[in-house]
Formats: sequence, C-alpha cells, structure tokens
Amino acid sequence: MCSVGDMFDVDISGDATMCEYVCSDCGKEFKGIGKNLRCPRCHSTNVKVK
Repeated sequence: MCSVGDMFDVDISGDATMCEYVCSDCGKEFKGIGKNLRCPRCHSTNVKVK
C-alpha cells in the first residue's frame, strides 16, 4: 500500500471496523478505517460518516 502525504494513523488492534464515508467537497463515497481520513478522489479531509 502506498501513502502520499500524511502518515497513516490506524489502530488495527481490538475493535477496528471499516466505516462508509462521503466527501463533503466532491461527493465521493468510500470505505475507510482510522483517523484523519482523506478522500481518495480529491484528497480533502472534509469527510463524514455516511
């Protein structure tokens, strides 16, 4: 897996589950896990749980 920009901030121990998110800037829907998520399309951090 490749990361451009920020380092991953993922805690995969315990109860880590993947959630569905939507980007408030471009509308892209995606699944993610962790903190400080970025939209895979426009790289915005303005994302919320779907």
